[in-house]
Order: sequence, then C-alpha cells, then structure tokens
Amino acid sequence: MKAFRVTGQINKPRLCTPFVRELIAEKSEHAVEKVYAEIGSRHRVKRYHIKISGAKEVTVDEIENPILKKMMENGA
Repeated sequence: MKAFRVTGQINKPRLCTPFVRELIAEKSEHAVEKVYAEIGSRHRVKRYHIKISGAKEVTVDEIENPILKKMMENGA
C-alpha cells in the first residue's frame, strides 16, 4: 500500500472550500475514489461539486497526518 495526498476543492452554491486529504491506497485512482466517497458522505456533496486538482504519492517523511505516518512506518 502507498500513501497519497489528494488536493481539491468543494464547489457548492454557498460553499467553496479547499481540502487536502492524506490516505492509503493501491493506486492514485483508488485514492481519488475514496476521497469522493468520504467527502460526499461527510459533507453531503455530490461528485460534480468536488473538483480534484491533484493526487500524488508521498513518502513516509512527507506525511503530515501522525496516525497515517505511524501506520506507514509499521508497514501497514
């Protein structure tokens, strides 16, 4: 498994907010799909309101989320 950082923006009529999510996935496409699912579920946002600007693989040293970093260091 690899760590990915997905960046993007939620564009709703009265809400326009950027986001950055770090997560573990096999490929960048899987990471993007997981972000769509999580943000859509938590914020009740449809996929067409979510604009993904990038998904890149990050090393263990670049991970900012302490829980994710610990998981990657232990070989999850």
